[in-house]
Amino acid sequence: MKIASDWKDYEILDMANGEKLERWKDVVLVRPDPQIIWNKKTYPQKWKAVNATYNRSKTGGGSWSYSKKMPEAWKIKYKDLTFNIKPMGFKHTGLFPEQAVNWDWMINKIKSEKREIKVLNLFAYTGGATVACLYAGASVCHVDSSKGMVAWAKENVISSGLEKRPVRYIVDDVVKFVNREIRRENKYDAIIMDPPSYGRGANGEVWQFEENIYPLVELCTKVLSDNPLFFLINSYTTGISSKVLENILKLNINSKLKGHFETGEIGLPMTNSTLVLPCGIYGRWEK
Repeated sequence: MKIASDWKDYEILDMANGEKLERWKDVVLVRPDPQIIWNKKTYPQKWKAVNATYNRSKTGGGSWSYSKKMPEAWKIKYKDLTFNIKPMGFKHTGLFPEQAVNWDWMINKIKSEKREIKVLNLFAYTGGATVACLYAGASVCHVDSSKGMVAWAKENVISSGLEKRPVRYIVDDVVKFVNREIRRENKYDAIIMDPPSYGRGANGEVWQFEENIYPLVELCTKVLSDNPLFFLINSYTTGISSKVLENILKLNINSKLKGHFETGEIGLPMTNSTLVLPCGIYGRWEK
């Protein structure tokens, strides 16, 4: 497992009873997590200093309850990157801290090249990977079906001081966009995707991970350049093994391309503990 252990503005303070106690800079939140199936709190006292808790509803969804005054939005840093945080619907804050392991990997891969790297970031959300790749010196095409998430990504790019870097923001269904790029004969040296388990595109297109991930990866190989650098799939879909992502990449990446495959889990450590929270899986091909 790759563990995102280099954070200073974020940490898991404790975990128990299906919830994680997190510090986001100066704000402490409690959010549900299905992986936390034990009920013993390691640091019971820490749970008393909470700003807000996300409570799930038995009928679906949920809402935030506030215990202390806190800002509506605030910024946190990861190394030289800056992100805008705010509590939003369905427990999210606009950032997945465990993705820092992928950001570091992308940055190192891009910086190791002596050429400009063109990156295609699909299901790009609020742009964590976009910010990382721009910081490393790449140009990025950022694609997401949510206008609000794309606007948030622009804020993150600006907050990180990267607004002058070459970046395109596209609000569209990713399959439709990739098909257009194929027709335009546009190519990319690196492809990143973080598809949801289930979702809808900009015009109501239905996405289901198990049914649509393989055709999308197959489609994306048609926009890979002749000298690609990497292809990354990240997933939070329950029941899917990281080995499945490797198999999909192996079946689609040209066997003539020299490189190697890697898969595994990503996770977050708990401070002052040996406990680690599993957060998702990844599959990578890299040059």
